[in-house]
Amino acid sequence: MDIANFNADWLKAWSDKDVERLVGFYAEDATYFDPQVPNGLKGRDPLREYLKTLFSSTPATTYTPEEVWAIEGGFCGRWYADIGDDKVDARLRGFDQVILRDGLIAHNEVYVHQL
Repeated sequence: MDIANFNADWLKAWSDKDVERLVGFYAEDATYFDPQVPNGLKGRDPLREYLKTLFSSTPATTYTPEEVWAIEGGFCGRWYADIGDDKVDARLRGFDQVILRDGLIAHNEVYVHQL
């Protein structure tokens, strides 16, 4: 698997707020953690509902990959997120730990901070 392409395609789905495409990157029983769900979510259906709520309540966001590197069982990726339509209202730098199984995300932990 080309993890750089996988990561770029996955982040594009985040930028596009394409819930169904995004959920398709995850295994049926995937676990997902981010600062808004620190106790995590398990499975595609809870992730799908979370993403619908998240995307409907947040402005346009463009995710740009910065760096990706392989780890045992997956990869880590660092990215930037520019938030806002006509002008950038905020900028985040984030980091994902991704564990893959059969070409899908089985575990995803997201860490972010404002710039």
